[in-house]
Amino acid sequence: MKSIHLISALALALSLAACGGTSDGDDHASESAGDHAAERTDAHADEEPGEHAEEEAATGENGGRLLEQDGYAVELAMAEDGTPPKFQAWLYQDGEAMPATAGKVEVRLTRLGGETASYTLVSQEDGSLLAAGTVDEPHSFDVEVLASIGSKRLRWEYESYEGRTEITAATAQRSGIKVQPVGPGVIADEHEVQGLLTPMQGRVAEVTARFPGPIRSLRANVGDQVRAGQTLATLESNMSLSTYSVAAPMSGVITARNASVGGMAGEGMALFEIADLSQLWVDLHIFGTDAQHIQPGVPVSVTRMGDGVTVEATLERVLPGTVTASQSTIARATIDNADGLWRPGSAVKARITVERQPVELMVPLSALQTMGGEEAVFVRVGDVYQAQPVEVGKRDAESVEIVSGLRKGDEVVVEESYVVKADIEKSGASHDH
Repeated sequence: MKSIHLISALALALSLAACGGTSDGDDHASESAGDHAAERTDAHADEEPGEHAEEEAATGENGGRLLEQDGYAVELAMAEDGTPPKFQAWLYQDGEAMPATAGKVEVRLTRLGGETASYTLVSQEDGSLLAAGTVDEPHSFDVEVLASIGSKRLRWEYESYEGRTEITAATAQRSGIKVQPVGPGVIADEHEVQGLLTPMQGRVAEVTARFPGPIRSLRANVGDQVRAGQTLATLESNMSLSTYSVAAPMSGVITARNASVGGMAGEGMALFEIADLSQLWVDLHIFGTDAQHIQPGVPVSVTRMGDGVTVEATLERVLPGTVTASQSTIARATIDNADGLWRPGSAVKARITVERQPVELMVPLSALQTMGGEEAVFVRVGDVYQAQPVEVGKRDAESVEIVSGLRKGDEVVVEESYVVKADIEKSGASHDH
């Protein structure tokens, strides 16, 4: 990776004093090729370092960048001392300060991707010239300065980059860096809960002996699938000494067998228990005020703990009582279990979606990083990656709303964004102010 370093210095709170380039506008300041090569990460080892070592920009008496030409000079800084950042300038002739009314200054910016902005600086009582408009983050752009002092027309160009790095497509692919365009989406108000699988009420039956007597045969075991009317056991009646059969009252799975061949069965004794497990209840534990917030009818995703398989269901009811031991409220859904892999008594986790709200712009949470104490994403244009501060809004377990800082269609790093962050920080091109 070839990093494009921040070239800026402070004036008041921040200036552009160290933004590379000499005063004639033809040279661009940056670190030496040797320093740049030393800063490259291991992932960059197959790329050549820069070949041009350039001079550092001159600084004026106010700490701003000093642009000089034909005996005239403009000192340009960014006023940011407790106020929104604005361009500020001072005029000089032959090294002597001039009144702000002696000239005019215009600053033109071109950001990554081609977006432009222009700022006209107006004379102030303190002897400086100040722009009316503020400069949005990131403060990373190509700068053109136009000045007129008397009849003299002056022009300078230079680069002022921060939070920016260059990564070739081949290196990005090897590093696993992926991008996707920013666009609209849906943010879900979701609640992560846990619960248990239980058989549905009314779908469990006991197979009982009609008459007391010895058990002659048992034809099913725990776990067997049986159908309604299938013979499960034969018994001999103590009263008639005749043998009679006991059949399954319903189709389902044998969940318990309470008898053995040769044993004595009492009248009404439960020989087997059968459960229809083709559907199961999911009893989810809801705590605190969520019990009032979560209502029946909302979607719920249920996930098996063992293998992570997830099924979609609908929350059917919130039970009126409270579980004494946990002081939780039970919210119940039903899931299909045709394959029999969902087992009663098993713990599950679930995500209850209370509300789904469309948003104009959304990115995956994996795109967010922190740069200079602010949340940011990395926008790619060609092989150049730029840290872009963003204001975020609603978020869910996977995505976050972007309130400001991005435009629809911007290509944002969504995988391995930390690699881009590390490269910017290693190169020293992060936000200095």
